[in-house]
Amino acid sequence: MAIEQTAGGPGTPEQTRIHDIGYRNYDGPRLGRAYARRSLFSQSLRGAYGLGRSAKSKVLPIVLFIVIAAPALIMIAVAVTTKAHDLPIHYTRYAIYLQAVIALFLASQAPQSVSRDLRFRTVPLYFSRPIEHTDYVRAKFAAMASALFILTATPMVILYVGALLAKLDFSTQSKGFLQGLVSVAVLSVLFAGIGLVIAAVTPRRGFGIAAVIAAMTIPYGAVSTIQAIAYDQGTEGAVQWLGLFSPITLVDGFGTAFLGGDSSAPGGLGPDTGVGFVYLIVILALIAGCYGALARRYRKVGL
Repeated sequence: MAIEQTAGGPGTPEQTRIHDIGYRNYDGPRLGRAYARRSLFSQSLRGAYGLGRSAKSKVLPIVLFIVIAAPALIMIAVAVTTKAHDLPIHYTRYAIYLQAVIALFLASQAPQSVSRDLRFRTVPLYFSRPIEHTDYVRAKFAAMASALFILTATPMVILYVGALLAKLDFSTQSKGFLQGLVSVAVLSVLFAGIGLVIAAVTPRRGFGIAAVIAAMTIPYGAVSTIQAIAYDQGTEGAVQWLGLFSPITLVDGFGTAFLGGDSSAPGGLGPDTGVGFVYLIVILALIAGCYGALARRYRKVGL
């Protein structure tokens, strides 16, 4: 419908005409917040691997995916060729050894997920639809965690399938495989929260990338150095507590305490079960804190 007002002649009031130009109200199904949240999750997950984006955007995720999967393929080839009785590495240790690849993936994709929305000021457009700021945060958080889980769980699957093809013990490999999946699931959620919080602080993607890399590498380097010094000086009790101050050593300590993994700490001095519960509490607190920080950040952006 269109309304047109025309002026009449001298002394004649304005006349109003209504024209039917063919527009109709939408009378189809209204899918609501749940559909919008799922769509945002799907779009963000695809974007983490460059799907639906330019060819240049696909290069780094694909390269990192190949890099993190290649050692698993090599290990399986060696195990099959040498007829080994076990894998050269425990499932829970794989992600720890390749933490640099995971950190680089997180640093490149977390800013892509949230910084561009801030830079181009598209976040308020999301909230103009039937979606709340908590829906946006949940979708982005779940998408980043899922992208990291796909990245880190794929080598677990390769190791497990290869171990069965090499006719290694089924029960031992199945138990290790499940422990590895739990370990990378915890790592994925924790790293996703940290990466998104850092990336959401600035709309500049370059700053976000540098900040995420620093947050993943500097604490680990500092903690590892101090742990080595403490071990050399005979204060071995401090080694397991120092692991609380770095994301990667938190995941490593959790795997050591509850999933039967070997610790990467000096002398293999990982936390026992009692200290392991402290690790678990710190991990859960960090995840909850990251979610709360993101929700608060996007509550302000929405306004």
